[in-house]
Amino acid sequence: MGKRYYCDYCDRSFQDNMHNRKKHLNGVQHHRAKKAWFDNFRDSAAILNDEQEKKPCRKFLQKGICDFGFNCRFSHMTEEELFNLKRQVEDERQHRENSDDRIMPGRSIEEWLSRREKKRAALGSKGDLKNEEDSEESQAENGILQQLLSIPDLPPSLQPPPPGGWKVNMNTEWG
Repeated sequence: MGKRYYCDYCDRSFQDNMHNRKKHLNGVQHHRAKKAWFDNFRDSAAILNDEQEKKPCRKFLQKGICDFGFNCRFSHMTEEELFNLKRQVEDERQHRENSDDRIMPGRSIEEWLSRREKKRAALGSKGDLKNEEDSEESQAENGILQQLLSIPDLPPSLQPPPPGGWKVNMNTEWG
């Protein structure tokens, strides 16, 4: 028995050769299954926009079922479902705006990075290493954006140093 090709979208397998694969990938059933898969990930606003542009399906409204199903070019949503979808889109928009307000209370990450770079450049031109270490400690205490500290599971390389600084073991041999 030869190799078999499994299509995740269609949940079926068949003998893998150029003819069969091309026939399957260009088939209507595969295109519908692929579209249905990606439609699962569309946001509510896009779905609402599409449904508002469509006219209501008369057959679906009269009988409660349509022969075309998901492939119908008319809308199968009731007025109540459209209202609920509008409310969901509005709630998501308000939630997004509220979370943006909480994340950026005073300044942006870009602004913080530019200030940090200016301070480092100024300290680097002076050549005073002690002042640079003091400045970095005060910056770690006062200058780190709260957005960075609020991220769960922040990698160690992005976490601020401990209050006493990093401990260096002088007994370790390198190389």
